[in-house]
Amino acid sequence: MILETLAVGPLQCNCTILGDEEAREAIVIDPGDEVGRIHRRLTQLGLKLKQILVTHAHIDHVGGALRLKRLTGAPILLNENDLPLLQMMGAQAAWLGVQTPETAPPDESLVEGMRVGLDSHPAQVLYTPGHTQGSVSLHFVPLKMVIAGDTLFAGSIGRTDLPGGNFDQIMDSIESRLLALPDETKVIPGHGPITTIGNERRTNPFLRHA
Repeated sequence: MILETLAVGPLQCNCTILGDEEAREAIVIDPGDEVGRIHRRLTQLGLKLKQILVTHAHIDHVGGALRLKRLTGAPILLNENDLPLLQMMGAQAAWLGVQTPETAPPDESLVEGMRVGLDSHPAQVLYTPGHTQGSVSLHFVPLKMVIAGDTLFAGSIGRTDLPGGNFDQIMDSIESRLLALPDETKVIPGHGPITTIGNERRTNPFLRHA
């Protein structure tokens, strides 16, 4: 297995490459920026990209998805409830003072319970709205790993003051979906260091009551 997480773009979004050395296939999760760097790494590893998975449609997570699709032919998967955020990409770019990336509707919607990923390393989609209305997490059961997007961080949770955010909803998503996972589950958040479900259950100040 190949598992690499690259911090990309001005907001240092965690972009994850998961590959199968034998099948020479990979998925990329949240290619928000630095697409050339991501594509070069796939080429260096000799991996064919099978899917581009986007946890939510904020610019720092989705901004490079279409460019990566054009380079590789891989389909983009994103929950359709975040289509309004794709349509306001110009406003999102203005918030950061960056150029507006070109985007397009996803090839398929990521929905609750859907199986995605590689044959050797499958993931189950967990619908975890609250940071945005289309936020999802990807639970790789055999790997004991969840990619949580901006729903859960080491010591914090995703902000809910942007369009589509809802504090009660994100808390429910975390408590009912993510904290239901085993404590040893590794969490790769959308930004910052890797953590575990157990560590967040014990130490995250937002989750003490849970």
